[in-house]
Amino acid sequence: MSVVVVGASLAGFSLVRELRTHGYDGEITVIGDEVHPPYDRPPLSKEFLHGDVDITLDDGTDDPSTRWLLGRRAVGITSAATGPGVTLDDGTVVAGQSLVLATGARARSLPGAQTLTGIHTLRTIDDARAIRASLHTARTVVIVGAGLIGAEIASTAASLGVQATIVELATDPLAGVFGPRLGALCADLHAANGVRLRTGIAVAEFVGGHRVSAVRLTDGTLLPADVVIIGIGAIPNTEWAQDSPLRIDNGFVTDSRCRTPVPDIYAMGDCARAYHDELGALHRCEHWSNATAQARIVAATLTGAAPEPMPSTYFWSRQYGRMIQFAGYRRPDDVLRFVDGDPSTPSCTALYERDDVPVAVFAIDNARLFTRYRKQIERRPAAIATP
Repeated sequence: MSVVVVGASLAGFSLVRELRTHGYDGEITVIGDEVHPPYDRPPLSKEFLHGDVDITLDDGTDDPSTRWLLGRRAVGITSAATGPGVTLDDGTVVAGQSLVLATGARARSLPGAQTLTGIHTLRTIDDARAIRASLHTARTVVIVGAGLIGAEIASTAASLGVQATIVELATDPLAGVFGPRLGALCADLHAANGVRLRTGIAVAEFVGGHRVSAVRLTDGTLLPADVVIIGIGAIPNTEWAQDSPLRIDNGFVTDSRCRTPVPDIYAMGDCARAYHDELGALHRCEHWSNATAQARIVAATLTGAAPEPMPSTYFWSRQYGRMIQFAGYRRPDDVLRFVDGDPSTPSCTALYERDDVPVAVFAIDNARLFTRYRKQIERRPAAIATP
């Protein structure tokens, strides 16, 4: 058996590692559109903005059965006598008995952002290097979006002495993820560290000649900006395969074992929208933990090992020297209950409960208690967690 993997980031790299762990010794070809060997993305919005840190993953170059084709872009799905494959941008066809799509996602932008220099999005190591260079010479930065990426970049900017302002369309940062009460806690964290937060408002336009100099909001406010960073989510990279028989709907649609409707073609990571048995619905997740978990699922499926269940959501974020963690699935009507501390204390842990049963957990600087409740939630009956 031979496996072709399209995508050389965390999901693709993790699949190679998991296949070898499962004893698979056949040929693996990994295609990546970046020229860089696989690297870890979470540090890009944190430590990497301070200076170069080693974020490379072991690229497996010492494995003669794994071939890495970097700086190459897939432009279409094809088929060959050996099985499914892809056509590359130079016309080369690479096929195997199994094809795994792990093409990730790209950062969303805003109209007008491409016309001025000094406006950035963050997705790749090259993006992070450009942002780092800008932040080290800037006095003011406007960050559009108060999600995890925006919050982490604001934290980094503040530590560099750059005056940061976050513009967020929602009324509370991360309220869609944590709920309004913990969203307000995140807002307080920004304020306590000198970061200005403008919520419930949108960007009207970017102002400047060749380079951005300000951001105008929809209420007419003009925010001076030496640098602008847009962090408003990501779009799955699926357009390159739009002429294939794959089902595409906010990602490559798969079953709970990452299988697409086309035999021998799988999808995983940020580009995949998998059926989640626990949720009873399709779900696309962009977190680091999901990419590694789905790599384990695909490796088990390809090698005939016992299937692994799709894990619950888990993510973490470092902001202003604080560790924020979340696991599980919450609904707007879940009851929030603090089990240690509260929003006014240096650390706290809160449970989201449904019918008196914990379904999600949030913590700041309380990893031990968080881990205990996370394990408890992962053992709960699936029916309780279904939204």
